[in-house]
Amino acid sequence: MNEQAPEPYRAPDQAGWPGQPHMPSTPYEPPAPYGAPPPYGTPGGWGMAPRDHPSGTTVLVLGILSLVICPITGIFAITIGNRSLREIDANPLAYANRQSVVIGRILGIVSVAIYGVAIVGYLVFVVAIAGVVGLSGR
Repeated sequence: MNEQAPEPYRAPDQAGWPGQPHMPSTPYEPPAPYGAPPPYGTPGGWGMAPRDHPSGTTVLVLGILSLVICPITGIFAITIGNRSLREIDANPLAYANRQSVVIGRILGIVSVAIYGVAIVGYLVFVVAIAGVVGLSGR
């Protein structure tokens, strides 16, 4: 009695159903390669690409100007920079220029510190000169 198993119950090493390809002898074969991943920054993928914060360049320019021309702009660089950093830190994947904001804010802080020390030094110098002049006038 040479009975064959019904068609759907054939062993895996035999040919499959009519019109089906040969089944592999091992249950798991490595998957086909997917290829190289796309380079960083290519369009597509998950979500939108991060964009620059609207105040990023402004903070950087104000910080540079505070060192070079006018120390008052350092105060604006610090305040706008703090606000921009809060917005960037609240949604870090949306903005790409956090470093520009940090640099502009630091330049503003350095400028305000330098000019603050210069003003205090000038006031001490004026008071010292006024004391010397006042003592020598007696």
